[in-house]
Amino acid sequence: MVERIAVFCGSKPGNSPLFVSHARQLGGLLARNRFTLVYGGGSVGIMGAVADAVMEGGGQVVGVITELLLTWEQQHTGITDLRVVPDMHTRKKMMYELSDAAIILPGGNGTLDELFEMLTWNTLQIHNKKIYLLNSGGFYQNLIAHMHSMQSEGFLYEQWTDRLVVAATPEEIISLLNVDKSQSPL
Repeated sequence: MVERIAVFCGSKPGNSPLFVSHARQLGGLLARNRFTLVYGGGSVGIMGAVADAVMEGGGQVVGVITELLLTWEQQHTGITDLRVVPDMHTRKKMMYELSDAAIILPGGNGTLDELFEMLTWNTLQIHNKKIYLLNSGGFYQNLIAHMHSMQSEGFLYEQWTDRLVVAATPEEIISLLNVDKSQSPL
């Protein structure tokens, strides 16, 4: 059953107001649909926007942040649970372990690292968690094209769309999660 959702996203807001808007919409929908947010623990950027919206909606938020990023990402002091870990690897591993599925919002290198580690772990059957990519305003169009290229050039072991679901809106992701919420894990 899907109950806890890891959200990987930027600690900066990005240039388009749509990125923060989608993060806030997603956070409100997570709270209304009683999903617990598991995220990077920061209070700034898209990361802070999604956490704030979950808390404003009366939801539960678990943040996982490294000692190094406590000041950089300005740890969120208004969430349900903040866990401080020693390094990035421990942070990602804990977020994966605490979640039943993941949503990828716009972000930078760290967000892509988290996305591809989750995809790799899925392929290696370390876990079988659904991964949703929110393509806010076409932000991930080039990445999607590159995924198709990796597939067509024979570098992937399976069809990438079996592991990564692309959605255009937060509402679309929540609809898919609600279907998964009612089903038992594999």
